[in-house]
Amino acid sequence: MENINSEWDNLERLIKMIAAQFGSNCEVVLHDLTKDYDSTIVAIEHNHITQRNIGDSGTNLGLEILRGTMEAGDRYNYFTKTKDGKLLRSSSIYLKNDAGVVIGSICVNFDISGYLLMEGMLNEITNSSNRNGSPETTEVFANNVNELLDHLILECQEAIKKRPEEMTRADKIKMIEFLDSKGAFLITKAGDRICEYLGISKFTLYNYLDITKKQSDQGEIEQSAE
Repeated sequence: MENINSEWDNLERLIKMIAAQFGSNCEVVLHDLTKDYDSTIVAIEHNHITQRNIGDSGTNLGLEILRGTMEAGDRYNYFTKTKDGKLLRSSSIYLKNDAGVVIGSICVNFDISGYLLMEGMLNEITNSSNRNGSPETTEVFANNVNELLDHLILECQEAIKKRPEEMTRADKIKMIEFLDSKGAFLITKAGDRICEYLGISKFTLYNYLDITKKQSDQGEIEQSAE
């Protein structure tokens, strides 16, 4: 496969078939990950599940794949939540070109909220619980990359447990390292938003990124020497 368009007819038929097979509770999404990350969704069925549309952005997990933080392996049967509280059982496969580079993904998000409600009612009657499976994964179904970036910033702030004005230089470097690992800087103009949030200049941002890269390289060297 050279690109998504070269197999468009087959890919479109595939996502339509999956959506038709599992019904209106099943959202199926095709991402073209060679596009700007603000508009990776090129086809979507049953979009009422996550309220996304063609031309909307990818999720935080896709960013981590592109950044190289997470290995580009397919993921099956993991649990996620939408902004309005739906619990989904999700699976994602990553499409590669002939050179082995990730160029797209197909994601299936099945809304199991209604089934869990029925399960709860049955458990109440039978006094048992049989829900097993994968742990819940934090995947953000954003409509645009600004919303996705705000989520990553908030997630990092909650981990550091300080507001920007309370952060030390070390805290800010830690935050930059976290955001970089999550692929935040793959988002166009993310640097401007992060500089504004942390109250630092572009020069300082690049300096902090350089520091985190040197720390990462040093860690790899020490690990290989063990």
